[in-house]
Amino acid sequence: MGLFLATQLDFIFFFYGLAFMLLGAVCFSIARGAVGKAARFDLLGWFGLVHGGSEWLDLTALIVDDGPAFQAFRTTVMSASYLFPLEFARLAAIRLGAPMPGRWIYVPLLMAVVATGVVNGQVSANILARYLLGAPGAFGTCVVMIIRARTLEILSRPLVLCAAACFALYGFAAGLIVPAGDFWPANTLNQNWFVTLTGVPIQLVRGLLAAALAVMMWSVWGRLQTVAVGSNLYTAYLQRHFLTTLAALAVIFAGGWALTNFLGDIYKENIQTEAQGDLKLLVSRLDGETATVDAMVKALSGSRAVHSLLTGGGEAERAQTVLGRNVEASGATLGQILDLSGAVIASSDREFGLLGAPNAATALYFRVAMAGGAGREFVQDNEGGPPGSVASYPIRREDETVVGVAMLKKSLVKLSTSLQSFDRPFFFVDGNGVVMLSNRPGTLNRGLWPIGAKATIAEKFGAPIGAPMLASEITDAAWTMFNGRRSYVMRSAIPKTEWSMLIVTPLAGMFASRFLGIIITLQLALTALFHFLGKEHGVRDSVQMQSRSDLQTLADSLEVKANTDPLTGLYNRAKFNVVIAHELARAQRYGTAFSLIVCDIDRFKEVNDVHGHQAGDQVLVQLSAIFSAGIRQTDLLARWGGEEFVLVLPATDGLTAALVAEKLRRAAAQSAFASVGAITCSFGVGEYVAGDSVESLLARTDNALYRAKLNGRNRVECAAPVTSPDLVPMHLG
Repeated sequence: MGLFLATQLDFIFFFYGLAFMLLGAVCFSIARGAVGKAARFDLLGWFGLVHGGSEWLDLTALIVDDGPAFQAFRTTVMSASYLFPLEFARLAAIRLGAPMPGRWIYVPLLMAVVATGVVNGQVSANILARYLLGAPGAFGTCVVMIIRARTLEILSRPLVLCAAACFALYGFAAGLIVPAGDFWPANTLNQNWFVTLTGVPIQLVRGLLAAALAVMMWSVWGRLQTVAVGSNLYTAYLQRHFLTTLAALAVIFAGGWALTNFLGDIYKENIQTEAQGDLKLLVSRLDGETATVDAMVKALSGSRAVHSLLTGGGEAERAQTVLGRNVEASGATLGQILDLSGAVIASSDREFGLLGAPNAATALYFRVAMAGGAGREFVQDNEGGPPGSVASYPIRREDETVVGVAMLKKSLVKLSTSLQSFDRPFFFVDGNGVVMLSNRPGTLNRGLWPIGAKATIAEKFGAPIGAPMLASEITDAAWTMFNGRRSYVMRSAIPKTEWSMLIVTPLAGMFASRFLGIIITLQLALTALFHFLGKEHGVRDSVQMQSRSDLQTLADSLEVKANTDPLTGLYNRAKFNVVIAHELARAQRYGTAFSLIVCDIDRFKEVNDVHGHQAGDQVLVQLSAIFSAGIRQTDLLARWGGEEFVLVLPATDGLTAALVAEKLRRAAAQSAFASVGAITCSFGVGEYVAGDSVESLLARTDNALYRAKLNGRNRVECAAPVTSPDLVPMHLG
């Protein structure tokens, strides 16, 4: 499980960073409101964005080669991100009255982190930043949110408390479980301990906590929005769309993870195929380099001069000559003839032979040849350079009895030089896994895997062997950690020897291949989030617009009710007062004419007494309709009192107003009223003259109505002299 999740770190870092960026965006949205602004949620917004970027820098380090400069930059960004929750908690404590130091406190904390990085390296700086900044900031934010939850409305409290719990857990996961260090408690409570304990990398736990934090704060934002908008429609939509978006994001991340693994598996298959081909190429190059000595040593063993030397009937000088020719022809650096005891009886290196060669009785190549086979062995030169290839073959009598061994040794210097430009790391190791040939500097004599007791004893008397680069021996091929990096390692044994060839492919290329899946997942996730935000804005604007429209409709309705007579639907006296004042002001300013008509129903009390008030109301309604049909749209008809009506006629002189009144009088007199029969009306007409006030104009017009009543009713009387002889008091019998 742990090894599998180790290959998923790229997607984990991507998910981890995106969750924090979503948290930052949500906190910025909360900070736009009064509650969030007062609590400085913008600081948590900056924390989310910067820390999310820090995690994506870690993702970048997986894809490209990480170096000291980039590692220092990542530590700097991470440390800066932790300052924001620390400042959030510090300001909240100050508002609560707790004594707190100023911002100057961050200077010594950061200086301690920098000094640790300079002295002990970036890993120690990373650890100290988490201890001094990350853990206090997360735990402080947790305490602040618990306190803030008490002041919120009841539905928001559980969400804020859950967010506080997530911050506390994150403080433990990111601030206390740190990279392995050489000081306490980092040497005990660290990421390696957590993986050993749970089988899960701590980065996955941090990412899940970041996602939970984002969801909790997103829910808090949604609750604040529903309270602010105050619409059941918006609340129902937001809840439904929020859950839909979360489900969509879950599907996107699951599908993105599957796609990323699919692309990674394709890369793995390609890597395995390429590694197998490259390994075969290396082994064939080695076989080609040693094939000559393998063939020549067989020919040497069949030489009569060599045979005679071992059986006692030949000349040593002749055998020496044959040996030298074979060494020269094969490109070997040394050739020897060994007797049954392993002693050298002839050597191509005369000086070496005179000084005394070591007995080869225990050598593998000698033992194999003595057993009747073709021996091969690789041996390390005393100078510590590339190894040499030793080929051996038995020397037999005519009856096939072995009487000695022929040996040729060839240096692999040329092979080593030609393979230095090979693009993949390869290692030619002995039976104990000790590197004897490689194209990677500084790896000679290092152990690829933990060595056995035999090699440990040899190490005491030979060259020192460095720390192993693999946790255990690789028998065939495996995806494993190689020298601290996730890699694909393939091994191939060299026939007839204990030696083998290994080729290593780092996973950086696989992470780059998987990155395409991550990019696609990011695009889909952003699309879902933007869709949610766009729809949310649209619905909120629509709801707010509808609310404004409803308020306007209500206001208009209230205004209509305030200015309308409920029985007749005409304007009431309040509206008349506004209009008459407006017309008077305009007449006084521009010198325009306007007139007033006052109407009273004749003997209306008798209608109520004889036919009832309901019949009287019907008369008022019908008469209102008759009068409304006989006037202009610019004229104002209002109910003045119980059975009185008043008309304001803008831009109308007294003569024209009298004609209008006469038309209305005739229309009323000629109409039939249900349950009542015929009724008549009396009219008073008044024209505005300079110096008139509303009261004076009304008084003159009302006097004219009074005269119409006195003069027999059912007539029109004017309040001012007229210039035409035809305008006498009008009366129709």
